[in-house]
Amino acid sequence: MMKYNVVSPSCSKLFRCVLFLPLFFIFFVASARRLEQVPEPSPRPAPVPQPSPKPKPSSSPGLTPAPEPKPCPCPSPSPGPAPTPAPPRTRNTTFPAIFAFGDSIVDTGNNDYISTLVKANFPPYGMNFPHGLPTGRFCNGKIPADFIAEFLGVKPTLPPYLKPGLTHEDLVTGVSFASGGSGFDPLTPIVVSAIPMSNQLTYFQEYIEKVKGFVGKEKAEHIISKSLAIVIAGSDDLANTYYGTHAEELLYDIDAYTSYMASSASSFAMQLYESGARKIGFIGVSPIGCIPIQRTARGGLKRKCFDEINVAAQLFNTKLSRSLHSVAETLKNATLVYIDIYSLFAHMIQNPKEYGFDEIDRGCCGTGMVELGPLCNQFTSLLCSNVSSYMFWDSYHPTERAYRILTKKFVETDMSPFYDK
Repeated sequence: MMKYNVVSPSCSKLFRCVLFLPLFFIFFVASARRLEQVPEPSPRPAPVPQPSPKPKPSSSPGLTPAPEPKPCPCPSPSPGPAPTPAPPRTRNTTFPAIFAFGDSIVDTGNNDYISTLVKANFPPYGMNFPHGLPTGRFCNGKIPADFIAEFLGVKPTLPPYLKPGLTHEDLVTGVSFASGGSGFDPLTPIVVSAIPMSNQLTYFQEYIEKVKGFVGKEKAEHIISKSLAIVIAGSDDLANTYYGTHAEELLYDIDAYTSYMASSASSFAMQLYESGARKIGFIGVSPIGCIPIQRTARGGLKRKCFDEINVAAQLFNTKLSRSLHSVAETLKNATLVYIDIYSLFAHMIQNPKEYGFDEIDRGCCGTGMVELGPLCNQFTSLLCSNVSSYMFWDSYHPTERAYRILTKKFVETDMSPFYDK
């Protein structure tokens, strides 16, 4: 969930044009070629790797429009959990493994092993991780993929699939295929050279063949069908691809673009199902207009939340929920659900003291307003004195403590559809 095309408000318009002109060209040519070669998606998502969006229309024919969300940065959801959450209460259902797909929210280190600038394998990242070592997680400690595995009793942390030397036990109990900077739009990972969602699916299929070699075909299929697959993506599509470079904005209005994102996500769900997954959860987009770097870039002198992108996030979440529901009705012996994270995240921002946070508009690393990735490092970035009082670690990603609160809520209140009846 990285964003590297950050332009300081003090930069001149000429500098912005020069900086983003090559990116505009790359995105425009790639988008035009995709529109020429790939047919438009059907009204309901089809099981194809990369459905094509529709050119910018005045409305989105063939797709049920979502109700217009209220244009506010943070709605008023119901209260969340306590400031220092205890381990969540879980049921007796056992999940053999956990699989994670998506972006930096669940990338436990895959980007360490590919050629990309989107990395977090250096201090101070990982300062609160076991042994205080940076692992490629975009956080000061554990991230949601780890907490889900821990809270469900699978294992303390979820390793990245691309990490060399994984044991048979590491693999059969689950891995993360996610990549920081990826998204449902295939254009999103291009500029930062992240792992596309289609490649993550390919790795998953490769993984299945490896597990079959370890435990046999029948047991491997049992492991895959009984395990939990979590997908978290979409933030980079909106923050980077649509509102960052504005390249996709030249071709699609936000209604058409969020419809495309939801269609692509549903197609990914069907491909997971075809690969053998039967318990699949998609976590929606948070109020990304309130993360520190969006406040800095688009929140004005007072660094307010960027309302427009929050409205877009809500629009996408509504369409994703509806689209997944439609797909779920066509799948046999499977659980496919949408999981809301927007409401609790917004409540934490609106009521930080309730969760024990003193700072919610800047990260702990450096100034907390722009630093992330290489800009958050041990040589040029000072750290806050008490990271547990900060909701954000860098200018884009929450702290381990914030992630723990968010994941605890998910495990306690959103897991019931996945438990065996």
